[in-house]
Amino acid sequence: MYLIVGLGNPGKEYSKNRHNIGFMTVDEIARDNHFPAFKSKFQGAYSEGRIANQKVMLLKPQTYMNESGQSVGKVAKFYKIPPSNIIVMYDELDIPFKRVKIKQGGGSGGHNGIKSIDAHLGNKDYWRVRMGIDHPGDKNRVSGYVLSDFSKAEQAELDDYIYAVVKYCDLLIEGNKDDFTTRVSEYLK
Repeated sequence: MYLIVGLGNPGKEYSKNRHNIGFMTVDEIARDNHFPAFKSKFQGAYSEGRIANQKVMLLKPQTYMNESGQSVGKVAKFYKIPPSNIIVMYDELDIPFKRVKIKQGGGSGGHNGIKSIDAHLGNKDYWRVRMGIDHPGDKNRVSGYVLSDFSKAEQAELDDYIYAVVKYCDLLIEGNKDDFTTRVSEYLK
């Protein structure tokens, strides 16, 4: 089984925030792959279905960003999902908007959701799909920036951005991580 986690904050007031691009992407993966409605369990909203002929669970932790690892850790332990089969999608300040980078393991880059997952999994070798949201230019503005909605200009391109990640997520499940980033980049040119 594979676990695809989208990071974000629960609640309507956060739904269109930059910090919630992970939730937005997982919602679109669910729609595009005809997953059933999300259910509540493991301190998260989850749905199970198939992508690339593999069983996949989609998860949106409902603990708020800073405690995302509680939900991810519970699902991974219950279903015995190894870190190599966990893919976390989240916002990345240090990558330009509409750019995606993927890596396995590594540091948190200061992202509190990733710090929490690292702490609860006890293993950092899960996959990270880092979705660029740009940087506000000043570290003192970061908190307000990630908790604000995408700008009007960004909103006009957001659907395409998310669609590109969703369109090629089967490559992540098949292990073609390099092809994934290449295809997403080509689609968004």
